[in-house]
Amino acid sequence: MAGIPTQARVVIIGGGAVGVSSLYHLCKAGWTDCVLLEKNELTAGSTWHAAGNVPTFSTSWSLMNMQRYSTELYRGLGAAVDYPMNYHVTGSIRLGHSKERMQEFARAKGMGRYQGMEIEVLGADEIRGKYPFIETHDLAGALYDPADGDIDPAQLTQALAKGARDMGATILRFTPATGVSRENGEWIVHTEKGDIRCEIVVNAAGYYAQKVGEWFKPYGGRTVPMMVMSHQYLLSEPIAEIEAWSKEVGHKLPLLRDVDTSYYLRQEKTGFNLGPYERNCRAHWVSPDDPFPEDFSFQLFPDDLDRLEWYIEDAMARVPLLGTAGISKVINGPIPYAPDGNPLIGPMPGVPNAFEACVFTFGIAQGGGAGKVLAEWVTEGATEWDMWSCDPRRFTGYTDPEYCVAKGKEVYGHEYGMHFPMARWPAAPDRRLSPVHDKVKALGGQMAPYNGWERAEWFAKPGDDTSWAATQTWTRAGPWEARIRAECEAVRDGVGVLDLPGFSRFHLTGAGAGEWLSGQIAGGLPKPGRLSLAYFPDHRGRIATEMSVACNGVDDYTLITAATAQWHDYEWLARSLPGHLTLRDRSAEMSTLIVTGPQSRGLFAAISDADLSLPWLSHAEATVAGRKAVLARVSFAGELGWEVHAPLADMPVIYDAVLAAGATPFGMRALNSLRIEKGYRAWKGDLSTDYSLLEGGLERFIRWDKEFTGKVALLAEKQRGVKKRFVTLTVEAGDCDAPYMSTLWHGGAVVGETTSGAWGYRVGTSIALGMLRADLAVPGTEVEVEIYGERCKAVVQQDRPLWDPENTRIKG
Repeated sequence: MAGIPTQARVVIIGGGAVGVSSLYHLCKAGWTDCVLLEKNELTAGSTWHAAGNVPTFSTSWSLMNMQRYSTELYRGLGAAVDYPMNYHVTGSIRLGHSKERMQEFARAKGMGRYQGMEIEVLGADEIRGKYPFIETHDLAGALYDPADGDIDPAQLTQALAKGARDMGATILRFTPATGVSRENGEWIVHTEKGDIRCEIVVNAAGYYAQKVGEWFKPYGGRTVPMMVMSHQYLLSEPIAEIEAWSKEVGHKLPLLRDVDTSYYLRQEKTGFNLGPYERNCRAHWVSPDDPFPEDFSFQLFPDDLDRLEWYIEDAMARVPLLGTAGISKVINGPIPYAPDGNPLIGPMPGVPNAFEACVFTFGIAQGGGAGKVLAEWVTEGATEWDMWSCDPRRFTGYTDPEYCVAKGKEVYGHEYGMHFPMARWPAAPDRRLSPVHDKVKALGGQMAPYNGWERAEWFAKPGDDTSWAATQTWTRAGPWEARIRAECEAVRDGVGVLDLPGFSRFHLTGAGAGEWLSGQIAGGLPKPGRLSLAYFPDHRGRIATEMSVACNGVDDYTLITAATAQWHDYEWLARSLPGHLTLRDRSAEMSTLIVTGPQSRGLFAAISDADLSLPWLSHAEATVAGRKAVLARVSFAGELGWEVHAPLADMPVIYDAVLAAGATPFGMRALNSLRIEKGYRAWKGDLSTDYSLLEGGLERFIRWDKEFTGKVALLAEKQRGVKKRFVTLTVEAGDCDAPYMSTLWHGGAVVGETTSGAWGYRVGTSIALGMLRADLAVPGTEVEVEIYGERCKAVVQQDRPLWDPENTRIKG
């Protein structure tokens, strides 16, 4: 039909705020040969009924970046595209009822300051100065964000659409996509009005993203991990006092959030908009009596105010003016949720040249930043900020519908919940179980999921308080503290065993496999029977991932990486794999034990026929407790030790034998403490695309005499000098260790950030790993680490491990 292009570079499916923002940012990047398909009118999905709040607050560095970018974009968007917009920058107040909540606010303030935002922490007596109608008698304080506000979602979307059209993009309304097919390396997107052939497809279909995602399953895709929640907000009748106050001061009230009660309250014209996130929430379209509709454009669910009664009463007690007016309107619409509440932005797992920009719970607040991120993925193959928190590949095959519904409801019901380090959110447990799961739990293992695999965090003794309430703290003190200390000491003085199911492992074979792999990594490859740590730079020289590489023989390699990296790292390898090489994912076939400590050699001498004289960083087949296994002479704990890799069915016998030979079980929290004492980096914390290999202190893993991805960028960076350097800090901390992205201060200025932190039980001090301004990364330099609002003295250490700096114990 006329007007339907037959070809495009990119086709975006979905015309909500995120899809249109993606189109706009692709055009800004110079990719104007793009088409957006919308089945109805633009904004017909969640966008049209969205409240339009635009916060910057987050305790996630990447989400804060994305939301901050949105606020900056929206301020100038109307003028930039010549389109009228109602964007009210009112500021916001988040109410805190407890010390723990105020600590969370202090952390967010530090992160925001680092990103250039003037976030403030208010005392309880300061709140009424910004919000005169509030009751403050039971509050500990508040967080004030002057950049917060609200925007008209329809105007935002239309402004982005106008900007994209003006740059040459095509938007086709009332043109539903009906499917996709693939031919000669190109996508064909089918519509009722004709087919469009393109290089790249983007699924930005909102709460229809799962349906659209099914079209890609024949080409390697999976079911999109999501569900749909019913979210209600109420609009009040006009309130004379609000009208008078606004006229007097010339602006609206700040947006109010009572995050402990779980609602927001916003001035809407001269009344209020109240939006609760209730515990007794409801999922939609998950049962036969509530089927997924073919079309839900511009539609709402029936009101269900009984669910909100308690929240409404609490809000009226907090702001009594709310109780003086009736309800004028109720909005109850669908909002999609991923299992962790974060959106899906990035490569579509398993599918070539396909991307996702969908499942946005806060699509208006994040839409501007999401468009930027999606455009960078498409046009550059990488993003400015490390966006693992939103990467679709963070979820693998365990996210069935029941899991998605349970986790989505949990996230929604605790939308403002504090995510304490020792608290395990309880919904949908036991998705993937170790062969010795029951044994580990019987020993007192307190479990947490890693890519769905249950692992012990620490081991409780009879009488220890393992309740949810006990975990509601940012401090290291708790029933676990003495147990983690004892576990670390057992590894230091004797021998410990950690059950570690879910390691991602890939088998690479074929003529020339070594030559190809060498071009992917910055360093060298191990010889047969040896292991090495390999770093994979991207084209910018940034740290894409880290894997352990074991050479089994000529052109025969096993690559082992973090559990959560499974789909990410497999695709990193597969994306440029020559057709004559074979890459096999064996993650589900094997399990692993870490057996480590000065007595580990004696333990294996008693239960195996292994050659225990093989040096550090070697591996060999052996029989352990009568079962075949591979023993790798490595230890993430930094002590003499081995990893035992064996088939799932054989692991119970091996585990029993290791315990019977005297090993003490230890958990992931102890391992974290032990690895930080050695300065070992953790994936997507210390190791991320936010940093280059040179910034990350990994130059010893670079061989400049060979060709590899990112070499040109790294050589240029080496010549001009790095801006930051990886450092180890000892910290005079109080009862809290430095969390990820705590700000580093020197001379009254922010000069870096932590990437991880923990108490070191072998060295007896709090430790932080981080990135520091290069001129300060000198041993002995004193800086400050801001830990939940308190600045603690810290000292830069030598570039070597704090524990066993010469590695004499691990090589023993």
